[in-house]
Amino acid sequence: MHSTHLIARGACRAPLPRFLMWIAPWVALFALGAYAMFLCLSQGLFHTNMDNRYAFGLWIFLDLTVIALGAGAFFTGFLLYVLHKKELKAVINSAVVIGLTCYSGAMVVLAVDVGQPLRAWFTYYHPNVHSMLTEVTFCITCYLVVLAIEYVPMLLKNRRLKLVPSFLVFEWELHKLMVVFALIGTLLSFFHQGSLGGLFGVLRGRPFAFREGLAIWPSTFFLFVLSAMAVGPSFVALTTWMVEKLARRPLVKPEVYDTLGRISGKLLLGYVFLKTVDTLLWINQTAPDRGFAAHRFYQHSAFGTWILFAEIALFGLLPAFILFQPKLRQRRGFLILAAVMACAGVTLNRFVLTIQTMALPTLPFDRFLSYWPSWQEFAAFGAIAAYAVLVYSFSYRYLTLFPQEREIALAEERS
Repeated sequence: MHSTHLIARGACRAPLPRFLMWIAPWVALFALGAYAMFLCLSQGLFHTNMDNRYAFGLWIFLDLTVIALGAGAFFTGFLLYVLHKKELKAVINSAVVIGLTCYSGAMVVLAVDVGQPLRAWFTYYHPNVHSMLTEVTFCITCYLVVLAIEYVPMLLKNRRLKLVPSFLVFEWELHKLMVVFALIGTLLSFFHQGSLGGLFGVLRGRPFAFREGLAIWPSTFFLFVLSAMAVGPSFVALTTWMVEKLARRPLVKPEVYDTLGRISGKLLLGYVFLKTVDTLLWINQTAPDRGFAAHRFYQHSAFGTWILFAEIALFGLLPAFILFQPKLRQRRGFLILAAVMACAGVTLNRFVLTIQTMALPTLPFDRFLSYWPSWQEFAAFGAIAAYAVLVYSFSYRYLTLFPQEREIALAEERS
């Protein structure tokens, strides 16, 4: 069967040879990363530069980042199915694929990070009920199942699979339950996003990360949730724009970008405000109460006060201002720039709470320790990035990720 018979009717896709040229380097990167993972799993984690001090290395930092960026899946679903933001129907399929690849990739890296695959199941069968990581593990696993279920209707809408009557009926019945899965996904994501942040907020032995509690949760619990919700729509907009550039055709209407930017801007502005309040309370109350002057955490050249300014002002307040202003947001260049800065801001925030937290000394005889990942660490995560690109590329080619694509194409032909 020729590959064009699998492409959605009316969709314009690159010829198969050109598509194979596109995926070839990603397949090579995936193969290299798979080899690095094999080394870590078969021979041990000595292939990495992680140790007792840097148990949270490159993999955990990037895991936290992709999970935050993948929040566009649950939040877009919540906005569409619960709050009835109908214009987001144009990107909900793309958001689901993004979430599916982000979360499944994160699970694979976590499995490698355990270092002993024969004991990976201990997390489920012998859970530590006092650990936030246990709740994170179960929530991420369950949400990954939800994302897989949400992906099935897209798969069944393939041009050839739709010819099977039973598949068509099953897709229709499953589609009617999407609001239920959207609510379940929102609940699961709220708790695991929050617990990932709360994990650092309860580190009493790390005054740089420790935060006072709100009820039973540290403030970082809520900041992680809000930052993920704020940056999720920006990442969906950024991904859509990149696919449009690669495909060389518009895939969604301008109002979709405007809606994503407006929602992201409002939430980002609220996050920056609460993050600023949290930082001021930590500087003036939390750190001094534990015998640390806040400036001591920034006396090392690698982590000067510039990193705090960049996180809150440059990659927080500035993109929030751009996205909040209708005139700036409606200019595509400014919107994409703000989306890139917002994604950089959440990436920097996760870096600060993992790498910087581990590097800083907390005892009088302790010293500042630097860390640089091994090639195996870089390659393993490169495989996850390649996997995400490959899944998204095949989904874009053979499924309907952007329902407005055909409508826009027909409108352009008439004009």
